[in-house]
Amino acid sequence: MTKNELIAAVAEAASLTKAQAGAAVDATFDAITATLKAGGDVKLVGFGAFSVTKRAAREGRDPRTGKPVQIKASKAPKFSAGKGLKDAVNS
Repeated sequence: MTKNELIAAVAEAASLTKAQAGAAVDATFDAITATLKAGGDVKLVGFGAFSVTKRAAREGRDPRTGKPVQIKASKAPKFSAGKGLKDAVNS
């Protein structure tokens, strides 16, 4: 599902215009992004949880030359599915 398909589905389910649904979807994504950027977690009961994990610096290899390359430490977003989502997918 693309973002436009998600907006259309939200508009239909909530009886909103596509513009209103687009604003709601964008606001949701912005709120999740801002919370993760600030170092917080977002927990949606029954759906799942978004968090940030830290990746340590490590050594990788350049696939073209095979030479070792230093990869900097970074942060990565992580999603853990909740029980409701897992049950819905597995039923």
